[in-house]
Amino acid sequence: MSGEENLFIERTNTVLYCERWRETAEFYRSVLRLAVSFESEWFVEFQLTSSSFVSIADASKATVGAVNGEGITLTWQVAELATTRTMLEARGVDATPIQRRWGANVFYCHDPEGHRIEFWSDAT
Repeated sequence: MSGEENLFIERTNTVLYCERWRETAEFYRSVLRLAVSFESEWFVEFQLTSSSFVSIADASKATVGAVNGEGITLTWQVAELATTRTMLEARGVDATPIQRRWGANVFYCHDPEGHRIEFWSDAT
């Protein structure tokens, strides 16, 4: 590949290394209800879209340490922001009020490990 060619990334996977692995994996499985695409005794991969994934790894079994949510924000666009927030609150998630940021409407919550999750939709 020459320096002028662009990368063509076909699949993305963000891996979160967690000290609270079981609780965090269960949050993505049962609270967010994401589809599991792969699972082992210390790693669970969840499918977000056809080519986008987020994985929860047990930091005690990995070569990468946990950051306890510091410096991490997962940001996901959703079609129905208010409905998503209401649904998550009904499942026990502490979500912020919907706010206007960067020309979008957003709210935030945190997984058990402390990673911030931003849900957003276009401001109308």
